[in-house]
Amino acid sequence: MTTDSDGRLIISPQADNQPLLRLTLSRAGQVSKIEKIRAPLHQAMGLLYAHKSLYVNGHGPNGTGLYRLIDANHNDNFETNEVHFLKKFEREGEHGYHAVVLGPDNMIYVMNGNHTKVPNGIAAESPHKNYQEDFLLTRRWDARGHAAGILAPGGYVVRGDPEGKKWELLLGGFRNCYDFDFSPEGELFTFDSDMEWDWGLPWYRPTRIDHCVVGGEFGWRSGTALWPEYYADSLPGTLNIGIGSPTGVKFGTKSKFPEKYKRALFALDWSYGRIFAVQLHPQGASYSANCEVFLKGKPLNLTDVEFGKDGAMYFITGGRGTQSGLYRVDYEGAAPGFERSETKHKTAANKITVAARELRHALEKFHGKKDARGIDFAWPHLGSPDRFIRYAARVAVESQDVPLWKGRAISETNTEAGLTALLALARRGGPATQRDLLLALKKFPFDSLSITQKLENLRIIELSFIRQGKPDPDLAALAVEKLDRLYPNENELMNRELSQLLIYLEAPNVVGKTLELLDKSKTQEEQVHYAFYLRNLKTGWSLEQRKHYFEWFRFAQEPGTGEVTYPAGSEYHVWANQKKAAERHPATLLQWFKEADRDYGDGASYHKHLVNFRKDAVTALSDDDRLALGSLTADPALAAFKLTRDRQFVREWKPSDLESVLGEVSHGRNFESGKAAFNDSQCILCHSFSSEGGSVGPELTAAASKYSRSDILLSILEPSRVISDQYENTTVIKKDGDNATGRIVDEDDKRVVVEPNPLTSERVEINKSDIETRHPSKVSPMPEGLVNQLTKEEILDLLAYIESAGKEKAANFTNSAPTRVSGSNQTKEPAH
Repeated sequence: MTTDSDGRLIISPQADNQPLLRLTLSRAGQVSKIEKIRAPLHQAMGLLYAHKSLYVNGHGPNGTGLYRLIDANHNDNFETNEVHFLKKFEREGEHGYHAVVLGPDNMIYVMNGNHTKVPNGIAAESPHKNYQEDFLLTRRWDARGHAAGILAPGGYVVRGDPEGKKWELLLGGFRNCYDFDFSPEGELFTFDSDMEWDWGLPWYRPTRIDHCVVGGEFGWRSGTALWPEYYADSLPGTLNIGIGSPTGVKFGTKSKFPEKYKRALFALDWSYGRIFAVQLHPQGASYSANCEVFLKGKPLNLTDVEFGKDGAMYFITGGRGTQSGLYRVDYEGAAPGFERSETKHKTAANKITVAARELRHALEKFHGKKDARGIDFAWPHLGSPDRFIRYAARVAVESQDVPLWKGRAISETNTEAGLTALLALARRGGPATQRDLLLALKKFPFDSLSITQKLENLRIIELSFIRQGKPDPDLAALAVEKLDRLYPNENELMNRELSQLLIYLEAPNVVGKTLELLDKSKTQEEQVHYAFYLRNLKTGWSLEQRKHYFEWFRFAQEPGTGEVTYPAGSEYHVWANQKKAAERHPATLLQWFKEADRDYGDGASYHKHLVNFRKDAVTALSDDDRLALGSLTADPALAAFKLTRDRQFVREWKPSDLESVLGEVSHGRNFESGKAAFNDSQCILCHSFSSEGGSVGPELTAAASKYSRSDILLSILEPSRVISDQYENTTVIKKDGDNATGRIVDEDDKRVVVEPNPLTSERVEINKSDIETRHPSKVSPMPEGLVNQLTKEEILDLLAYIESAGKEKAANFTNSAPTRVSGSNQTKEPAH
């Protein structure tokens, strides 16, 4: 959604067979007119009215990409011959092409998700370059195939001129930001998504607000390779929000809200129906932040937000084939004015932060551009206590030819400046630089460093090994000697990095020390970290240590240990109760779930990751060790699926059979019947729900936050009606006529691996040279007719069970009808 120069809303439906819409608003904020835009553009996920044009990031005559519509004949519409194609973007779906925003420099900024390739024709002097995976040990792609084969830079922002002739890659390292906006000070912010399938895994990071600086790297990498935010070669988030699904964002600058909200960044969460008001506080060259829930609804599947000429907030809902609505939020009070200047907000303290931001901007002018003056300008700031200035100074230096600053980096004696300079050299210097670089670290005694500097020191060594190669034996021995005495460490983050380095170097004592840490780990996340990194190590094991290691998998995966359980028929690993979860996970993680009004549950990829890690560990064994370990190396058996009772065919249910009685879901339902229906319809095999369930389909605990009862019913009865690209199968047709349909779980330059049935371990490997075509399957992995063995009352109980998030005390299971309050699940209506 966007607004044009006349204050009209321009909105894109999701389907390719629906045109863009233009809505005229009355003075009272009501929709007085709806028009269809004639230009053949559809399924836009980015819209912007600027430069007397409509910019559309979507589908059009030239495929997917950025289009510019110019009303050349001045008839107040856009015709087919007024469509100009500016930039092609490859890859479709929810992680594809996204928002378009006008910058304070009047340039066009485009944000794309992590499945979208960086387009051709990017300027050589773009600020964001020199990005690599920079992951030391062997990565595992997501266990369910998400983003398999997707490499850096991940989600990114490009900037172009209004005519689309010149493009620069500004920054990257996001997962799947959908939208972004400029603050009143001209700073760019976004709301990046988490990987909800990674809940309970050590590389999980939450949805977060990010300050999108020029040349920024935010560390998203696919699968297990996600960077922790303390890596000095990346930038941290401004504010961790928690769990959710980020969509639209907008500063309240043009609102007629109170000053607090005029300066807030409004961020939308599609999954849990929340609009956050994020308050930013200048801090050095960046910001700190806090937030509140500004508005919440259920279901309220929020997609985008704008502020109209009347100063009111307008937001829309929809997505994945659900009913869309337009809503208006107004402020009842005196209009606070529309001033954009920050003058009245300046104090002596934030004058300092303005100067810091101006310094960062000056450093950013050297990003990607060869200008030797940048070395002298940036060098004094390599030791800045401000991470954002230090980062900007390093990228400015990295942009210059290495011979011009290599000697200066090696000889730098200031601790912080020296570490930052050596970080740059590890990223840009070739293998011939490695010895000088590693020996230069001796100038900074490790014990004298702060924790932040110690982590930076270890990251420099990692980057040297990654980019410059495995060190010579004498250097490797020196590294083992220095690092081994530090391990294990009192600091958990230090242990995470030391374990990787010492495993990479095959240090003699690393197995025993890491197993000791595995035993002492306070959280599941810590345990998985050590189990994951030990899995490929082939040397330094005793047989007893091997047994110890594989016993951990038995404890972590098998039922009956007293620690974990398998719900009937599930391959989903859960802690037996929420009290146990509280003992096994960081408090902040559990708090994020509490704030979303749901119980904690491990992510959908958790169990499959453990299965894959065990397989890797078995592959690393010698034949003698495999024989000696016997059954310890076998995959644990999963509990067989069981019906709660014998069932027979009732009828082939259609939506029209049940839509008239959906109101009965609100109260008087039977909890145990709904729970049994969830099991007997096999929902539990494929969907995680309230800390139970499988890992094949979408997580359902928050379903009622984004879908209406009618939507949920339709998805059960007609599963192929709408298929998210995150869960769709792919049909691969070979040149010899054979084909395979399933989930692509691995891919490289030579082959793809298809999983036809996610409930079995079957995999089909196909050489790319044998492939004729491949395309998304139009048939959902979820079969039809799963509820045909249920009665009408049982289906209503099932809907109540899903809507209640599995909570027996929910209103759905009380005998009295709830009070009809505007905004509740069944009475909320969009504004018209």
